[in-house]
Amino acid sequence: MNRSTCLLPLALITILLSACTQEQQNQISRDIQNWTGTNGVLEVYAGDKVVRRFLKVDKISTALGTGDKTPRAYRYGYGVLDENLNMQVDPGEKKVYFEISDYTNAVFFENPR
Repeated sequence: MNRSTCLLPLALITILLSACTQEQQNQISRDIQNWTGTNGVLEVYAGDKVVRRFLKVDKISTALGTGDKTPRAYRYGYGVLDENLNMQVDPGEKKVYFEISDYTNAVFFENPR
């Protein structure tokens, strides 16, 4: 097998994987576009490390333009900032407003506890 024959399948695999990743990102964005619940958790990542966590998120909404009412590329909501990242609300941790863009590395889930 020559070098060009080997590169073609590699290029095809790379394209397929990148398309899959984009679809997964789009699905995550759709899933958290307008969520209403009672005990959501939003984790924000820098690489593979959690750098912010919000607990007791009850609603995440899509921002809309003031004049044109078109969806903006960010979501907003309220949750308790888990300052020490221990997955529980401790004394002194308060409910805060947050915004995340479509480009934020984040995971949102309903708290199983």
